[in-house]
Amino acid sequence: MNPLKNLNNSFKIVIFLLLTGSSAMSRQVAADSLITLDDAIAIALKNSLEIQIAKNDVEANTLLNNYGVAGGLPLIAATASNVEQIQNITQELQTGPGTKRRGAAGNNTNAGITASILLYNGKRVVATKKRLAELQSQSSEVLNSQIQNTIAAVMTSYYDVVRQLSYMNTVRFSIVASQKRLEIIEVRKTAGMANNADLFQAQIDLNTLTQTLTNQQLAVDVAKSELLRLLALDPKSPVAIRDTIMVDQAMNIDNVLEKLAVNADIKAADNQIRISELIIRETAALRYPTVRLNLGYNYTRAQSSAGFTLLNQVSAPSAGVTLNVPIYNGSTFKRQQQVAEINANSARSQKQVLVRDYSAQAMKMFQTYRSSLEQLESQKANYKLSQQLLDLTLQRFQLIQATIIDVREAQRSFEEAGYRLINLNYAAKSSEIELKRLTNTLM
Repeated sequence: MNPLKNLNNSFKIVIFLLLTGSSAMSRQVAADSLITLDDAIAIALKNSLEIQIAKNDVEANTLLNNYGVAGGLPLIAATASNVEQIQNITQELQTGPGTKRRGAAGNNTNAGITASILLYNGKRVVATKKRLAELQSQSSEVLNSQIQNTIAAVMTSYYDVVRQLSYMNTVRFSIVASQKRLEIIEVRKTAGMANNADLFQAQIDLNTLTQTLTNQQLAVDVAKSELLRLLALDPKSPVAIRDTIMVDQAMNIDNVLEKLAVNADIKAADNQIRISELIIRETAALRYPTVRLNLGYNYTRAQSSAGFTLLNQVSAPSAGVTLNVPIYNGSTFKRQQQVAEINANSARSQKQVLVRDYSAQAMKMFQTYRSSLEQLESQKANYKLSQQLLDLTLQRFQLIQATIIDVREAQRSFEEAGYRLINLNYAAKSSEIELKRLTNTLM
C-alpha cells in the first residue's frame, strides 16, 4: 500500500472535519456553558449595573412627576402645644383688695389646623409640572440609550470571540497542512528521497504554528474575559460559543440618516431643550404676584388657679387671602431668567452638535459597512481558491512536483486569505451593529 496515498486520505478527512464544523467552536468547554447571542444579551440586560442606575433615575423622576412636588396641591398643617406653669402672682385692683399668691398653677393649651391653597402664581406650577414630566421622559430616553449601548457592546464583544475562534481554526487548518508536509518528508527520508534540512525546516514550521495557536488561544481567552465583564459574570466562568458572523446586507444610508431622529440620545437632547424652555417660564413667573387662600381652625385655652382671669377658652375658624407682590429684589429674578435663556440656547446648540456628530459617524460606519461587503464576496472566492491551492500544492509535493517553498507559500496565502476574510466579516458586522445602535433599532 502506498503510504503517500494514506497520508492524502487522512489529510482530506481532517480538512473536512475543520470545514464542516463551526467556524467558532470551543471544544474544551462543557456543553452546559454554551452561550448564544440572545443569552448574552439577556444576561447583560439583567446584570448591567449601568442599566440599573438608569432604571433608578427613571423611578426617581417618575415619583417626582407630581403636582404636589410642583407646588399645585394644598398645604395642610396641624400644630399643638401645651405649657404647664408655676406662677407668682401680685395684682392690685381699683375695685378693691388685690391678689398676691406664690406658686399658682397655670396651663396654656393651643391647637390649630391650617390649609393654604395656591390660587395664582403666574402659571409657575404649570411650568414646573411640565418640566418634571420632561425630566421623567428624558430619564426614560437615557435608559433606552444605555440599553442600546449595552446591547451593542455585548454584540461586538460576542462577535470578537467568534472572530478570534475563527482565527484559531485557520491556524489549525494550517497546522494540519504542516503536519502532512512533515509526514511526507519523513516518508521520503525513510525512502532516501529527502535530507535532514527539509525535515528540520518542516519541524520548525510546525513548531512555529503550534506556538501561534497557543498565542491565539490567549487572544480567545482575553476576548471571552471581556465578554464576561460586560455580562457582569465571574471572569473565571467557562464559556463556549458556537456561532458564525452573519451580516445584514440590506442597510441603506438614507434610512439610517432618517432614523437618527429616533436615536435615544437625540431625543433626550430634545427633552433638555424643552426643560430649559420651561425653566425660563418658571423664572419669569417669579416676577408675578402670588395669591393664596388660607383656611384654619384654632383652639386656645388658658387656665390659672389665681389671678384676674381664671379660665379663657377660644375656638374659632378663620379664612383669608394673602397677596405677595414682588416689587424689587436687586433684579435677581430678571437675571435668573436671562441665564435660563442662555442655557436654552446652549441646549439647542448641544443637540445640533449631537446630530452633526452622529450623522458623520453614521456616514463613516456606512462607508466601512459597504466597503467591507463589497470586498467580502471576492475575499470568499480568494479564500476558497487558497484552500484549493494548498490542497493541490500538497498533492504536487507528494508527487515531487513542488518544493517545500511552494508549500510554505501556499500556506501563507491560505492564512492571509483566512485572516482577511474573517476581518472583513467582523468589520462589516461591527459597522452594522453601530448603525443599528445609532438608529435605535438593536431591539
